[in-house]
Amino acid sequence: MHRHIIGYRLVIQDKNVQSIIDRLNAYVKISDSAKEILAEILIPIKPKRGTRLLKEGEICQHMYFVTKGFARGYFYQNGKDITSWFAMENDIATPFYSFVSQKPSYESVEIMEDSVLYAVSYENLQNLYRQFPEFNKLGRILTEKYYVELMARTMSFQFQTATERYHELFSQQPKLFQRAPLGPIASYLGISQETLSRIRTKA
Repeated sequence: MHRHIIGYRLVIQDKNVQSIIDRLNAYVKISDSAKEILAEILIPIKPKRGTRLLKEGEICQHMYFVTKGFARGYFYQNGKDITSWFAMENDIATPFYSFVSQKPSYESVEIMEDSVLYAVSYENLQNLYRQFPEFNKLGRILTEKYYVELMARTMSFQFQTATERYHELFSQQPKLFQRAPLGPIASYLGISQETLSRIRTKA
């Protein structure tokens, strides 16, 4: 059990669950009854480094909230491992195309460090959408956020140089360069590891 009630005030006993709820509540005001149900259906998992959380071709059945650790999404193109996203603490580590469409994923998900994630199933999330209007709004906001980030990434490949992409990523996520190997970072930037090393030397 993640929670108990004192008077009319809901108290979440699991600090990680409370942190997830606080982040979601920053987007949309969530009722105590919705918080209570969400606290009950979040499933903690502790995958070790190197775990493949999802394989290409599988359907993503869960949304994963990262409370500790580090993960990445990646796919293969012409035999090369291409990183499509990174997820650290306070991020969501989920291939959204597969999760939302319930179709086979183009991406795999790899755990990069020993991690603590909280999973909510597609079915349970749909039940939350049906029961609580605020979750419908929250789902729309998160989908819009994902779309905006995807478009920004697409436009960066169209209009920015590799050096500009590197500097923007470094300014936005400096800790990424302390935690991820250069290979996945280079593929995320759309360049070779050798090119990334040269850019870093000149920076």
